[in-house]
Amino acid sequence: MAGKRKTNEAGSTNELRADVLSVLGVLKVAAATADQIQRLASPHLSYRHTLKKTLATRKEARTASHRGAANDLRRHGLLVDGGRTRGNEEVRILTAAGLAAASLDLDREPEEMGGMPKSASRSGASHPMTVNETVIAMIRPKPDLDLVVGQPAEAVAAAQAAVDAPGGIGTLTSYATEVALPVKGTWKNPAIGSARADVVVTAPGTGVPLLFIEADNCTEEAVLIARKFDKYMRFFRRQEKDTDGKEKPMWRTRWSVPAWEGYERVHPPVLLVFHQGGKRSAKNQMERVADLTRPHWQGHWYEERGYHSYAGRIPIVATTLERLREHGPAGPAFWRYGRDRLEPLEDAIGNPRQDAYLARRRQAERRREEEEAAEREARRPTCADCGAKFTDDRWRAVGYTHRRESHKHLCEDCQSRAVVAEQQAEADERERQEQLRRQERESAAREAAEAEAKKNRGLFGRRR
Repeated sequence: MAGKRKTNEAGSTNELRADVLSVLGVLKVAAATADQIQRLASPHLSYRHTLKKTLATRKEARTASHRGAANDLRRHGLLVDGGRTRGNEEVRILTAAGLAAASLDLDREPEEMGGMPKSASRSGASHPMTVNETVIAMIRPKPDLDLVVGQPAEAVAAAQAAVDAPGGIGTLTSYATEVALPVKGTWKNPAIGSARADVVVTAPGTGVPLLFIEADNCTEEAVLIARKFDKYMRFFRRQEKDTDGKEKPMWRTRWSVPAWEGYERVHPPVLLVFHQGGKRSAKNQMERVADLTRPHWQGHWYEERGYHSYAGRIPIVATTLERLREHGPAGPAFWRYGRDRLEPLEDAIGNPRQDAYLARRRQAERRREEEEAAEREARRPTCADCGAKFTDDRWRAVGYTHRRESHKHLCEDCQSRAVVAEQQAEADERERQEQLRRQERESAAREAAEAEAKKNRGLFGRRR
């Protein structure tokens, strides 16, 4: 035990250290108080220690275990101090060895881990913190109710409310941060001019299988945010041969998403999350970026169809961190550029008018196919013998003019029986004819023998 404490002086367990590595491997920066790690990895702890008098002492208690794990990882050289946030919370950053260890816990290749945030201490880590909070708000981790048994009724009720609330998207492993989007070069060595996505979400099987996220603290000029979409567009348009030898968008060689529907090839959606941290207004930032990126998101209106087509465009959606925290991905918190309402994320990145048009068209096609099938069924011949309807194969066979088809008025089974009966009748007739011929031969032979015998008797009588 003493040796174990010497190795991990804070007494952390393998599970707790794995929590820290996994969260830091995705988020890259987390407060040393382990607040973000705890909320992601052990959300049930947020509902414990409610009897402590102040928020500070509660926070100290609920994050103690993960803080200890982070300290032990620092002693092992897997993470280092990264300065402090503007709220005076200490920041920790993974070292190269820590990033490698995190890749094992996350089951990701090193090149999939993404880059590390730069200058966290000098910037106060405000941007990484906003990215982290965005990920937490998107996931909306649910507490395990079994782990809050015995807590005060108010804490249990709050945990139950969190469980009952609409869920988020994916789990921690669905997220990656600081992901290079090479306009040239490779995934591992992107060329100058490439973009880096703050967050990439991959959640196959949901309505949001692939999502790119950009976070802004309302400190950056709107024109700089808009320019990043020029890089996004260059990346989305980049083509590359896949392992099957076929050329396709480069992003499809890395992320598995459903095929495009029909002719409309829409690029993956990008979510902008604005946090009111700087002097610029979040609302003005949203609107200004919308104006500057119009060529990238504006669709083509089809009057006769009643929807916009976004082929070759990027669905750009905006929200605030406050709205995202309040409503989550399933709530009305998202503004799709070009629309005049707030929607749930899945609706905002989709095209409901087009979906409705395509559904109507498919329904009309089904009705037409059903009517044509009914008309065809009414023309389908029936067997003159048993009354059964012809199969499609039989119907096609009797309709051919270049091939002789017997018994066209009969179904396949009755035709087979009729053919067998005819063949048997022919065989019986051949047997009867053969029997008649045998009888005729035998009769002729008897007559010849009798004539010969008579002749011989006559000759013998004359000699005497």
